[in-house]
Amino acid sequence: MANLVAVLLLALVALSTFQAAAWASHGRGGHHKEHGHGSGSVQIYQCPRQCIRRCSKTQYHKPCMFFCQKCCRKCRCVPPGFYGHKQVCPCYNNWKTKEGRPKCP
Repeated sequence: MANLVAVLLLALVALSTFQAAAWASHGRGGHHKEHGHGSGSVQIYQCPRQCIRRCSKTQYHKPCMFFCQKCCRKCRCVPPGFYGHKQVCPCYNNWKTKEGRPKCP
């Protein structure tokens, strides 16, 4: 009887660990997805809000908003913070202008 209880308890712990890992892998427990960062983590309707955050500290608000929203719609992500951190979103980071400069703010 004690062995059966121990096996059931072990199975319950294993199942809860598996469920937590599955939950995190679907973006519900990961840091970047939770806050709208990382490739594919932003829905198109969320782009304006994410870009307002991203562009809030720049003196070039209008062009920042224009390009941020364009990049967000294509890449479905906006990096965290007001500047930098583009490595979180490779598409956003790697999209360049014809001149080879970064397209996304």
